[in-house]
Amino acid sequence: MNLRSLDLNLLVVFDALMQERSVTRAAMRLNMAQPALSHALTRLRRALQDELFVRTPEGMAPTPKAESLAEGVRAALDGLRTALDSAEPFVPETAARRFAIAVNNHAALVLTAPLAAVAAAEAPGVLLDFVPSGTIDLADRLDRGDLDLAIGGAAAPGDRFADLRLFHDRFAVLMRRGHPAAAGALTPEAFAALPHLLITSSGESVGFVDTALAEAKLARRIALRAPLLATPAALLQSDMIAVISERAAQEFARMAPLAIAPLPFPSPVLTTAMLWHRRVGAVPAHRWLRQLVSRVARTAAP
Repeated sequence: MNLRSLDLNLLVVFDALMQERSVTRAAMRLNMAQPALSHALTRLRRALQDELFVRTPEGMAPTPKAESLAEGVRAALDGLRTALDSAEPFVPETAARRFAIAVNNHAALVLTAPLAAVAAAEAPGVLLDFVPSGTIDLADRLDRGDLDLAIGGAAAPGDRFADLRLFHDRFAVLMRRGHPAAAGALTPEAFAALPHLLITSSGESVGFVDTALAEAKLARRIALRAPLLATPAALLQSDMIAVISERAAQEFARMAPLAIAPLPFPSPVLTTAMLWHRRVGAVPAHRWLRQLVSRVARTAAP
């Protein structure tokens, strides 16, 4: 028996097992009972006359035959899914579906809240599932259909992807309100003399700061390295300053008594873009999602 004679549901089970390498996780992914998925795997093994997946300490390892079938099965399912989605009109008011969106820390801070608010008003049955992009392979997840969209600084990594720039940003200085340095314009010397908080998880490169200071024969003192989420608390309880994108600084200043000041030297431009797979370019639901992100990005401008 070959793939052409297999039930579509069995192909879906096969693909889920290839992605998850676990009967339990595959069952959860497909919203199936684990015994039902195990039964489907037994049918697959009989039909294709191969073990397909073998238990190992690391999970269910695919056999060579399973590996050889994986790409064809994934392509067939993706083609069917895209065809069905393209033929299905998308009505935001009545739609009930999930969109998986990868965001870097900058996009998470600036865009997720307004996106959630607008989506809830326009499409109350739509779930926006934001996932952090820092530790995942965006191209692979978009290829596999696990992600519908990615928002961050990455440009399209290949011709099969498309991207659109959403907005540009520049860097600013963030400090507690009432900080002595907030009274006037910062000079390079005053900026370098202050203790600095280096944000370690923003995904924003601030190496330009040290380059600019070195050209003026100055250097800053890093007093603390901390993740992005620790920024407001760390600044509120100290005289430290932090270099951060202007939009992110404005979000923090909106939530806590923090002040924003311009850098004492030119700032590079920070670009935020959205990235998607071209195969979903004409799908009505995906077009709506991209238009939503574009609209919210414009209104979120400083």
